[in-house]
Amino acid sequence: MRENRARGSLVILDTNALSALLDKDSALLEVIRESRELALPVIVLGEFRFGIGVSRRRDQYEAWLRRDLSLFRVLPVVEETSVYYAAIRSELKASGSPIPSNDAWIAALAREHRMPIVSRDAHFDRVRNVERLGWS
Repeated sequence: MRENRARGSLVILDTNALSALLDKDSALLEVIRESRELALPVIVLGEFRFGIGVSRRRDQYEAWLRRDLSLFRVLPVVEETSVYYAAIRSELKASGSPIPSNDAWIAALAREHRMPIVSRDAHFDRVRNVERLGWS
């Protein structure tokens, strides 16, 4: 894991990074400040929409989605993604260190697109050939 900036790169935001972005977390903003493009896996979008349903700030988050979602590159899961997903799940099972299924899909998209994941979830560090950018 690196805790420095994503210099000029494209990065994937995990759900906790998306939430921190909406909360204007200054440490997270520093990590992504120089990124050319922010990507949201469709899995993250689904987790976020689910969370909106139980949030006290539901109206605010729904308004943000309507207004700002188009600023992000949404990464879909396609047939090729399933190859990366299966490989990651197999590697982690063999090492005895699985991660949540949704995070395996996010890692698969990161590996497929060769993009780092911005996340506080340290278990992404166990996924080979996937870089995690964290913040404190």
